Amino acid sequence: MTQRASNPSDEQTPDIAGSTGLPGIPGSATIDAGAELDPVHPVGLPAPAVNPRGLSAAEVAERIARGEVNDVPVRSSRSLREIVRANVFTRFNLIIGVLWLIMLFVAPFQDSLFGFVIIANTGIGIIQEWRAKKTLDSLAVIGEAKPTVRRDGVAAEISTSEIVLGDLIELGPGDKAVVDGTVAEADGLEIDESLLTGEADPVLKRPGDPVMSGSFVVSGGGAFTATKVGREAYAAQLAEEASRFTLVQSELRTGISTILKYVTWMMVPTALGLVISQLVVKDNNIKESIARTVGGIVPMIPEGLVLLTSVAFAIGVVRLGRRQCLVQELPAIEGLARVDVVCLDKTGTLTEGGMDVTEVRTLGGADEAYVSGVLGALGSSDPRPNASLQAIVDAYPDTGSWRCTGTLPFSSARKYSGAAFDEGAGSGESTWLLGAPDVLLPEQDPALDEIDQLNQQGLRVLLLARARGPLDGPDVADRAVPTALVVLEQRLRPDAEKTLAYFADQRVAIKVISGDNAVSVGAVAAKLGLKGAEHTLDARRLPTDPDEMATAVEENAVFGRVTPQQKRDMVAALQSRGHTVAMTGDGVNDVLALKDSDIGVSMGSGSEATRAVAQIVLLNNSFATLPSVVAEGRRVIGNITRVATLFLTKTVYSVLLAILVVCSQVDYPFLPRHLTLLSTLTIGVPAFFLALAPNTERAHPHFVRRVMRYAIPSGVIAALATFATYLIARHHYTGPNALDAETSAATLTLFLVSMWVLAIIARPYTWWRICLVLTMGLAFLVVLVVPWLQEFFALKLVGTTMPWAAVGIAVVASAALEYAWRLVGRRFPS
Repeated sequence: MTQRASNPSDEQTPDIAGSTGLPGIPGSATIDAGAELDPVHPVGLPAPAVNPRGLSAAEVAERIARGEVNDVPVRSSRSLREIVRANVFTRFNLIIGVLWLIMLFVAPFQDSLFGFVIIANTGIGIIQEWRAKKTLDSLAVIGEAKPTVRRDGVAAEISTSEIVLGDLIELGPGDKAVVDGTVAEADGLEIDESLLTGEADPVLKRPGDPVMSGSFVVSGGGAFTATKVGREAYAAQLAEEASRFTLVQSELRTGISTILKYVTWMMVPTALGLVISQLVVKDNNIKESIARTVGGIVPMIPEGLVLLTSVAFAIGVVRLGRRQCLVQELPAIEGLARVDVVCLDKTGTLTEGGMDVTEVRTLGGADEAYVSGVLGALGSSDPRPNASLQAIVDAYPDTGSWRCTGTLPFSSARKYSGAAFDEGAGSGESTWLLGAPDVLLPEQDPALDEIDQLNQQGLRVLLLARARGPLDGPDVADRAVPTALVVLEQRLRPDAEKTLAYFADQRVAIKVISGDNAVSVGAVAAKLGLKGAEHTLDARRLPTDPDEMATAVEENAVFGRVTPQQKRDMVAALQSRGHTVAMTGDGVNDVLALKDSDIGVSMGSGSEATRAVAQIVLLNNSFATLPSVVAEGRRVIGNITRVATLFLTKTVYSVLLAILVVCSQVDYPFLPRHLTLLSTLTIGVPAFFLALAPNTERAHPHFVRRVMRYAIPSGVIAALATFATYLIARHHYTGPNALDAETSAATLTLFLVSMWVLAIIARPYTWWRICLVLTMGLAFLVVLVVPWLQEFFALKLVGTTMPWAAVGIAVVASAALEYAWRLVGRRFPS
């Protein structure tokens, strides 16, 4: 079978964007008479009659008119309707909305302020998420892969949504099948369907074989006819669902949902008890009783926590979008912040795509001019060369005197490619291989010492060898005669050293996993200052036992000659040891590992398949963008953990105060306006600023436990101190306005204790954090001294004894808070 040459470099990194067609494909491949039939992927069927020129313009227009278009929407985010629905129609918004309507009828305007706050918060959430949606959508258009379609004999890149039924779609290494179809042309076409079927090995495709959308090409090339487009395609629903805005699928969101579930369970019986206590047991004014009942229920709801989490995520998307970072799955921001191991594919990550041929060393007395002609012919045999072969093409242009009679595509598992030529002018035929020297040469070959010296300099070396047998022979590489060494110099990314240093400072382990020679990869890593670069390991010596492999991967930093399946196994081995693993890559040989890693990161110039499975795409192809993503994730998680403690402290003290009121059969001390004021000054405004502040603390697991271990003691101390002040004030004040004075004293204590919780959470202090805390305290003081604000919020301190007693109780409670936080920190460390 005639096959097209593929990239002979050690790692396959096809340049999808630069491809305009498949010149050189001779047409439909011939099926071997004795070929074994595959029951899953049957061959031997006659190839369908396909016009090699593709559809005509008239045929395309006819299909568009019939609606036979690949109209599956590419969705990177929720629609505006979904955003509004998700932010407005929540369980707690319903509860608060009902309470707000009640308060509008039975109480003064200031007792209904909490409803307007919720409207403002919901509006902010919708606006921020809409901004994030626009950012995601614009970046998704930039990063969208465009398949090459042949129409009227001309190959051109078009949008996926413009494909019509019957289109002839060309395929090359790294391309993903975007619709279902049938192979029309095959030139050594091997397709990986593991993401759909779980079948590990690539499938050799012949004309007439099916192609499923979602599969991708690992080697060779060809073309297929679209037989199912739009929502009828096999993987259309999967692809659409995979690119949705997945805000809820994260530990942070799951943790908050768990907390809200428990809050609901506590709130319902407590609220019922409070309603009965205030409306039935206490013989008070009905409207004031309702107002105080609502005042007890509303603060139990941490309504701003969900909003603030959504806003923090949305702002993170916008920030990363400005850095040309497409977050295809939003929790990836959070996930990368939890990563403690980053696996890097050297080519395209630590090094730039381009390479240069520094020299060609002939072996065994080979003629230099003849070798130059072989390299030129090999370069012209591949219409889609990547970096290493392109360097050879640039250095040795083809003279056109040799005719290619057969090719052997490059395989990441095989590590070499080949081609057969008719040299013309009666010179006969020759067969050549180009690939990894340590694969093509026996272990004792003296040339390996010379190659090892070159590898230690960080150079990439390819071996040109003459094969003695046919290309399709199983032992074609065994008897190959070494002819020349092609030495390539890789271009290091200028920002790679700084990025590696950042991860080292953050105690994130780096594992360089490459298909190149291990010594060469280690030398490149050493140039970039990677700690442990001297610990290199040839993956061919990796143990197959998962536990032993995990140990080897943990102990070493640089791995060479790694096959695609080994990359996948290494990721799984690290995960089995409890590591959170991120994988970066841009070649088709990285797809499986990217898919299985906790966070997959693809370069924007990478293959279509890698971009499809990655959660994060670096559209600017800059490895230096990763620290920004990590920092954004740490900001979101660390700050939400902080502010969640504020919100849940309020929930805890609200529930406990209600229980104490019910058990004591006394009036609830607060009106809604009091707790609206307290929530705004001690939680709402500070939480917004704290949630968006820089935070470099590494993310820790167990979000719910980390939040509740501080929120519960803080809420208990605040409730007990407030209720103690309230009971003392009830004995101190008498007369018709005693309840207002008692409420004011209790409010003072609760505010001071809540401010101390805020002061603890704001640590470590910076100038703006100190200003934030002081500003909130000053705002409350203004309310206490300005007459019309006193009247508006029904807050007026009476006398001096009780106010100072309230301050004294707050001081004792604050000291108890300090002790409790330190005790919790010692007993339950992070």
